[in-house]
Amino acid sequence: MKLIRIFSLMAVLSVAALISGCHSGTKPVSEEKGYMLVAYVAGYRDFDFTTIDVSAITHINYAFANIHDGRVVFDTTKIDGKNLTPLDIEKLNSLKSKKPGLKVLVSVGGWTWSGGFSDAALTEESRAIFARSCADFIRQYRLDGIDLDWEYPNQSGAGNTYRPEDVRNFTLMLKSVREAIDELAASEGRTEPYLLTIATGADEKYVNNTELAELDKYLDFLNIMTYDFYNGWHSVTGHHSNYLPSAQPELDMNNVVDAVDMHLAAGFPANKINLGIPFYGRIWKGVQAEGDQVLFRPAETVGMGIDYIDFQQNINANGYTRYWDETAKAPFLWNPEEKVFISYEDEESIELKINYLKDKGLAGVMFWEYSADYQGRLLNTVARAISAE
Repeated sequence: MKLIRIFSLMAVLSVAALISGCHSGTKPVSEEKGYMLVAYVAGYRDFDFTTIDVSAITHINYAFANIHDGRVVFDTTKIDGKNLTPLDIEKLNSLKSKKPGLKVLVSVGGWTWSGGFSDAALTEESRAIFARSCADFIRQYRLDGIDLDWEYPNQSGAGNTYRPEDVRNFTLMLKSVREAIDELAASEGRTEPYLLTIATGADEKYVNNTELAELDKYLDFLNIMTYDFYNGWHSVTGHHSNYLPSAQPELDMNNVVDAVDMHLAAGFPANKINLGIPFYGRIWKGVQAEGDQVLFRPAETVGMGIDYIDFQQNINANGYTRYWDETAKAPFLWNPEEKVFISYEDEESIELKINYLKDKGLAGVMFWEYSADYQGRLLNTVARAISAE
């Protein structure tokens, strides 16, 4: 690897020690510059990334990079029928001309491309190869860091390889990546560390299959995926990102408060946790309502994802009525003629969650994903609420 600058070995080691020492004690962005607002952008969407409004966004996570032969690679094959292209990264980096403090990362894995993580994390040698590829990837695409979205350690996810050793190996993988990207920063004479972040599951199974307390030593922050509680596996209606348990908690899949509490109880610090907010809904068709009961009712379809931009016009219009679950603190849409139920996020639920994260001392917000709300209605709500006193 050709380095931008060449230092003596002593100088490199000194800077590396400085960066590593600063890392564990470095205050998250939330303490120094206000709350984080982390935007995932899907590279497989047909969207012009140069049009992103970055005025309130602090970090962009581009989704996704893949893992081939144990190394992080930019895979230009298709997800959902669309190709990814490295030109997307150039467009995202160009947004720094509008906001110089913006951080651009690439997220590795996701639901579709997490199949290589377990093998990459398996041995000291494989972890070293993976870690060096992360550093090379950051250098090649002029990134500010890397985000690992392993779905999930010691769980099959989308039919992936997994093993009990994943629990410990994930920690060791992150340690190796941290060391590799700190070494890269030192070799470049960079005084600001490259960022290492992860996306985490919101349920007990994820927490039990990771060493969250120890991960704190290597991570700048994490983003909890507090959504998809009811999802494309379920042919029964339900909230997909409810703040609190519903009136029938035995039927809930999860809730935001419990997800955060599990992370905290596992030993991960509040001020390095971003709360995930979905900019999309989950839609069920052919719902078998029972009187006015439409929640937790069987449907002819599973809860497929639907972008906010594609159903916002139906809020209290076109036969749909917006309802509010006062117990779960979550909205939903119901069309009795079409028998369609949509679980989603809106201004009221977002404001409640942001007030909660402030009271809890969390770092900020992560959302998936920008193009699902490209007109900015939900993003503006987040920005307004997070900046309010």
